[in-house]
Amino acid sequence: MNEETARRDLAAAYNILDKLNLNEGICNHLTMLVPGTETFLCIAYGMAWSEVRPHNLILVENAEDCESTAFYIHKNIHLADPSNNVCCFHTHQPYATALCCLGNGKLEMCHQNSLRFYDDIAYDNEFNGLVLDSNEGTNIADKMNGKRILFHSNHGIIVNGKSISRVMDDIIYLEKASEIQIKAMSTGLPLKIIKEETCKQFKKCFDKECGEWADKHFEAMKRTLRV
Repeated sequence: MNEETARRDLAAAYNILDKLNLNEGICNHLTMLVPGTETFLCIAYGMAWSEVRPHNLILVENAEDCESTAFYIHKNIHLADPSNNVCCFHTHQPYATALCCLGNGKLEMCHQNSLRFYDDIAYDNEFNGLVLDSNEGTNIADKMNGKRILFHSNHGIIVNGKSISRVMDDIIYLEKASEIQIKAMSTGLPLKIIKEETCKQFKKCFDKECGEWADKHFEAMKRTLRV
């Protein structure tokens, strides 16, 4: 992938998630490493996600290039494992973030969609305010510890991965899984947790096919846009 393709795909991601209402005003950030560099692409602070186009994404090398929290969260995660953390998406999407606001809140293995994330979610149970320095950015990257999802208490979620299609697929299905769990919890009845053996078997099968499914999903979503 070259920079031109990266710009096109990241712009599409901003617009798709805007249509799905998974962003929060002009806040939250989706970033992507420029192939072969330690520089990443990000939105310019103040833009609506629906305004993002390939040409107006900015190249970020230091904290002065973009909104501070975007730099300190994303830079540390990208550099922690550049080969795997090519894309890093941070949102305050409603249902997943609602789970972050519960005492000991976590995604329970109570639905098929949840099993996509079995044993691949890290939890940061301490909120220290805005991420305005490299120390807190490093802390968040450390808490992820190789997992592709982070639930950050009282804040939101982070999804990272090797490809933009996989991260897009994850962030959408994570919200779906969280929505199902929240609605099930609202009945006041106990969740029916899937047995661990089934979770492991499902995840093993899913991991074999997820790349192809994610690619097809992302291509289908891009066809709905004019970006």
